Amino acid sequence: MNKLKSMKTAAKVNFATYLGVILAFVLVSVMRSQGLINSAMGGMLVPVCCYIVMAVSLNLTVGVLGELSLGHAGFMSVGAFSGIIAAMSLQNAVPFAPVRLGIAMLVGAACGAVTGVVVGVPVLRLRGDYLAIVTLAFGEIIKELINCLLVGVDSKGLHMAFNLTGTLTIDSLGLGEDGIAIIKGAQGSVGTTKLASFTAGFVLILVALFIIQNLVNSRSGRAIMALRDNQIAAESVGINITKYKLMAFVTSAALAGAAGALYGLNFSSLQAAKFNFNTSILVLVYVVLGGLGNMWGSIIAAVVLYVLPEALREFQDYRMLVYAIVLILVMLATNNPMIKGFFARLFRRDRKAEPKGGEAK
Repeated sequence: MNKLKSMKTAAKVNFATYLGVILAFVLVSVMRSQGLINSAMGGMLVPVCCYIVMAVSLNLTVGVLGELSLGHAGFMSVGAFSGIIAAMSLQNAVPFAPVRLGIAMLVGAACGAVTGVVVGVPVLRLRGDYLAIVTLAFGEIIKELINCLLVGVDSKGLHMAFNLTGTLTIDSLGLGEDGIAIIKGAQGSVGTTKLASFTAGFVLILVALFIIQNLVNSRSGRAIMALRDNQIAAESVGINITKYKLMAFVTSAALAGAAGALYGLNFSSLQAAKFNFNTSILVLVYVVLGGLGNMWGSIIAAVVLYVLPEALREFQDYRMLVYAIVLILVMLATNNPMIKGFFARLFRRDRKAEPKGGEAK
């Protein structure tokens, strides 16, 4: 009976989350069609969608699994540049832009997942500060590797080289007359055809929420949360620690890779420096302020905190001060016992009302 109640409650929360995202998409689309959103805000719609996916995917690692990762921007950068390479390479083979964007996002997700496996197998044996330090180092290593990467494409196919010595240039790839330079080392990607759209971002958010919420509410999700609560007790009842940790970590990395591909194809040029330590910390702030394990809270935090600096741009001298004050107030509110108690009492009241309805039937 208790399991049935929890399933119904989870279904209601999931439905409310999907409904909220759909209503927000419809509202923003109507406002754009009526000219109520200026060009600056309109240009932020795709990045906001990307950061929402980044926040909910990191929440799977930090909030649900209970492990601190500081290298999430590394997975985003892997997805961004692999997606750009895929999209630019398929310009002639797949002329339809939405299909090419979808393929690029799938490639970004696949590369993010593979990177997650490579990093996760050795790293997830660590815990706490050690895991945070290693994932931080991973993010910086990925950034430096991309800074050394040279990629071009011509009629003969892809040409790639690593400029580890600093002596190679894009001309070293030997591209033909029809060749296109895709990544020029530290200059990043240049001349990228922009394919990203707000609709694609909306679809990606729904897919990410569907994957994460179904995982969390599944048997595997309960095993992952058991590891978070007490790893020794979970291991004692036969839960495979490595398997379930890797499952959450790789899923998170794959979604970050897809978000990175969408983000990368929203700009005509992009540098690896964009995906530095500060980006990982920014996404972590969204997760913490939204609430660990709370996907709806991560969505709201990502939207508000990403848009707020731009909305306050008119107050140039005070906007970062206001931004810092908002961060402090949100942190105090989310950790206030009175506010937590209010929502806990409200939630218990709703749960008590359900059995009475069932008995009446």
